[in-house]
Amino acid sequence: NVAWSMRNRSPMIRIPDRRGAGTRIELRIPDPAANPYLALAVQLAAGLDGIATNADAREPVNTNIWEMSHRERRRLRIDDLPHNLEEACNELEKDTVITDALGEHIANHFLAAKRQEWQEYITQVSPWELDNYLAKY
Repeated sequence: NVAWSMRNRSPMIRIPDRRGAGTRIELRIPDPAANPYLALAVQLAAGLDGIATNADAREPVNTNIWEMSHRERRRLRIDDLPHNLEEACNELEKDTVITDALGEHIANHFLAAKRQEWQEYITQVSPWELDNYLAKY
């Protein structure tokens, strides 16, 4: 969920209430499998772009997003992240801030590798499918 909070850990970004020298930003979405250098580079690029363009940070969401209805999330303008790797690749391809931060060479090769990974993933037959369909058909 694309949102931020000061107190709740369900949004993707948390900036704890305490201010001053102890202020920090918790970015809660990078996957442990992500390349930390690329992840940090695109997070910095996105943050700097947000500052440069005076992006709307929206109001903080200090309640548990997972307990909200779909209607309440829409009312608070809480967007969803892409639901699968294909959607994520399509969003990345459209995002010039991120592709510029990565550079054309890395962005193109990364997208090609991830699209190939998605194609391999969607052609797999899962154990559940075998267990449930093989004997029936």
